[in-house]
Amino acid sequence: MSLPVIAVFGATGTQGSAVVDALLSDGTFTPRAITRNPASDKALALKARGAEVAQADIWDKESIIKAITGWKAYLVTDFFDPKIYPNNLKGEIEQGKNLVDASKEVGIKFFVWSSLPGCAKISKGKYRNIAHFDNKAAIEEYLTSSGIPNATVQTGWFTEDLWKFGALVKTPSGTFELPIPKYSASSDQSFTWVARDLGPCVLALFKHRDREEINNRAFPVITAKMTYPEFAKILEKCTSSDTFFSIAPNSQCEYEYQSTIGFYETPVPNPDLVALGVTFGTLEEFAETEVKSRFT
Repeated sequence: MSLPVIAVFGATGTQGSAVVDALLSDGTFTPRAITRNPASDKALALKARGAEVAQADIWDKESIIKAITGWKAYLVTDFFDPKIYPNNLKGEIEQGKNLVDASKEVGIKFFVWSSLPGCAKISKGKYRNIAHFDNKAAIEEYLTSSGIPNATVQTGWFTEDLWKFGALVKTPSGTFELPIPKYSASSDQSFTWVARDLGPCVLALFKHRDREEINNRAFPVITAKMTYPEFAKILEKCTSSDTFFSIAPNSQCEYEYQSTIGFYETPVPNPDLVALGVTFGTLEEFAETEVKSRFT
């Protein structure tokens, strides 16, 4: 008997690949990896592991319709698509609306969206130019008003940014530096270990999608909450090298927002996700399994 299919957009990226991994490991659903290039090495690797692979471009609503007809879907936009960043920042909203409109048109059964806080609204206008946060929040509102059965996962600071965006830097002296712009050493950060924790949370939402308390709700997916100096101490233990937090000399206001206002007020781990059977990793586990092999 064939398994229910979940179409996963962004399946070869950090978030989408974590969702595909969880779906393949669990075996309740068949993941259908949606990609612009089904012949890419990453897409072929997913196919070899048992995922279906299909082509779609989220700038093209008709291709989305073809890819998702009759299925459930996990969807995420790509703010750093060259067609969006840096010259067409509102293009991400166009992408998101294409995904929602196509899903509504084909009667998608359940839609999980990956989002972030709306900084301008939450800060009452103080932080107005954090486009990749505000865009996703705008799409979340559009989804909520669409009538499609849905849930939203909200992420924090990706731990994988240590190597994917060079957030952990080895100095000439052999120590490590964690330079974060505009962040107070005493302010907590909300960390999301995407590869470990996001997939199981999305899987749990799909499995329990018929529960009334899930529909039209947002679920923060946070592995741990602590200061960057505390995180640096965890990294220091696994690398056996001194690791220092520093305030980087640039003007990224998204970090100032996170430092002064924070991501979410939800307890960590999220009790609503724990109630659905989700277990979370720890940053100590993250350091041992992901950091040590890359930085030592």
